[in-house]
Amino acid sequence: MRVKVRLFAILREYLPKELEMELEGGATVREVLNRLFGMAPALRSELTGEAGVLKEYVIILKNGRNIDFLEGPETVLEEGDAIGIFPPAGGG
Repeated sequence: MRVKVRLFAILREYLPKELEMELEGGATVREVLNRLFGMAPALRSELTGEAGVLKEYVIILKNGRNIDFLEGPETVLEEGDAIGIFPPAGGG
């Protein structure tokens, strides 16, 4: 299946702002993240803490819905889904 992944803000320094990924059926958001980390290892430190857990203010959307209100990183993806990944916001 194919999904579209969009990266925002500083994440665009690591990879193109939009990618299409070919995944096996039943793939999860975690698998997308792991593939992104394989493509750009430095991206891992932008999105995860020491234990490999997503940083508190990272926002990942599946078709416009925050995965925190779905199944988190274990949210199952379907053909044509759009994933948006936003880093923690900084500044003030």
